[in-house]
Amino acid sequence: MNDQVHLADYLFRRLHQVGVRAVHGVPGDYNLTALDYIVPAGLEWVGNCNELNAGYAADGYARVNGIGAFTTTFGVGELSAINAVGGAYAEMSPVVHIVGTPSRAFQAQGRRIHHTLCTGDPSDYNIYADMTTKITAARENLVDEATATDQIDSALRECVLQSRPVYIQLPTDMVTTLIPSSTLATPLNLSPPTHDQAISKIAADQILQKIYASKQPFLLVDAGASRYKAVDEANELARRTGIVTCTTPFGKSIINETLDNFHGVYGTTGKRNFSSWVQSCDLVLYIGPRVSNINTYGFTTIPRTEVSITFEKDSVSVYGSQNYNVPIKAVLRDIVDHLDIARLPKYTPYPDIPSPRQDLAALAPANPAGALSHDTFWTRMSHFFRPGDIVMTETGTSSTGGREFVLPENTRLINSSLWLSIGFMLPAAQGACLAQRHSQTEGRTILFEGDGSFQVTAQELSTIIRKRLDIIIFLMNNNGYTIERLIHGRDAEYNEVAPWRYLESPSCYGAPTDGSYKVQTAKVETWGELHALLADENFQTGRGLRMVEVMLDTYDAPEALKTLTSRNIKAYQQKS
Repeated sequence: MNDQVHLADYLFRRLHQVGVRAVHGVPGDYNLTALDYIVPAGLEWVGNCNELNAGYAADGYARVNGIGAFTTTFGVGELSAINAVGGAYAEMSPVVHIVGTPSRAFQAQGRRIHHTLCTGDPSDYNIYADMTTKITAARENLVDEATATDQIDSALRECVLQSRPVYIQLPTDMVTTLIPSSTLATPLNLSPPTHDQAISKIAADQILQKIYASKQPFLLVDAGASRYKAVDEANELARRTGIVTCTTPFGKSIINETLDNFHGVYGTTGKRNFSSWVQSCDLVLYIGPRVSNINTYGFTTIPRTEVSITFEKDSVSVYGSQNYNVPIKAVLRDIVDHLDIARLPKYTPYPDIPSPRQDLAALAPANPAGALSHDTFWTRMSHFFRPGDIVMTETGTSSTGGREFVLPENTRLINSSLWLSIGFMLPAAQGACLAQRHSQTEGRTILFEGDGSFQVTAQELSTIIRKRLDIIIFLMNNNGYTIERLIHGRDAEYNEVAPWRYLESPSCYGAPTDGSYKVQTAKVETWGELHALLADENFQTGRGLRMVEVMLDTYDAPEALKTLTSRNIKAYQQKS
């Protein structure tokens, strides 16, 4: 390796070292020269249709790969992407946002150049960076060659360890700055900070005593288990104890859903509502909570503090009165390593708690001539999934319906339960699908998205086609924003969308006609049509783009969504 490298080369090679294999983004005059270093660093360049989509795609890539990256130009580009960065922060997705900025000389002089506010004040150049202060885990401005490599390493470390986006500014005149290359020979240390093992053991022992003494325990797993890299420990705890186990909506697919003691998404609506039983539990192990009204069914599924042991990123709270400052992964590992199965109580079977897998097996065949409807669509789709699949559900009816999926082992569900920015999932699916290709793992990327959401970011279908990605898209056509109709404006014009010819969009977005990239489209309106399509081996295992328009009634929605929106409306009216 040469003794010196250009700073941009260092940045992208470091990204490669921490696991990134693609950089999404949009070219702009302040990041153009930096783009020349992406491919030589072993990374794939993915040009997106706009910066917001690039941020969404990098987020989807990160949720599968463990870290993602995208680049924009200063001002207009980064502000277009700020919504995606906010979502990545809220939902804890490790994304590196690289912003090409004007030269250091221009910044120091406060030059009135394009993409600034043109006030002539040098502070113009800090305004956009300041906007990211609350939605990034770290912010670095690479203006000093003496510290630039340390800044890059620090930002990447924080991105991985905090599982949140970071922001790196790269001035145009710093791109080719020569810096020592020696640091690249040393892998970046991504190990979590050390902790007091004695305290972790004390906490684990106390928690084990609570488990041994409990008569009616409950294990509730949220997305934090994934973000804090404690998935294996959470699964081992569920499997070895046999405790009744559920996930939150945001935590779905973290727990192996083939376990006999897995009982689906814990909610307070629908056929799987057993909240009264949970309220009577004498112990709740609450792993990685990410509390929001959507993720807790309007705050109704938050366990009682007086019986809960809550596992946060770097602390454990026992009954809300005793706290241990230990990492979640470490204390869970101590618990499962020292668990004495012989001391576990013999739990009485709970016949009133539903079993999703049994419910699926008991579901009667649908009438082939019957119109498709939400009431059983999502459960029936479970038969289509295979181990290794990545299943993605867009905000709205798809996200709520996806809670009814019964997933095979080693299947990942990606949804949004905090940020809820419609249109997120199509670009995110592009990123996730690319990450799946890079990992060379078995499985398909399967997206469920409403017609309204599709129209927000539809142009990213062209990136999927241009990159020849293998993806299945179920476009749920219910003639507009059904979730908004349920909240307010059932027949209002503002909840309508233009009647697109969705299945013609692949042609519009450049799908080749020479057979080099397979495109399969279909419209289904009845259970018979859907069943025939899903049984088609080419559709199941084929390559390329498979796009299905699923026709649903305008006012149809999952029962849980109807109940939740009705409950929220009543609560709002009472407060008003």
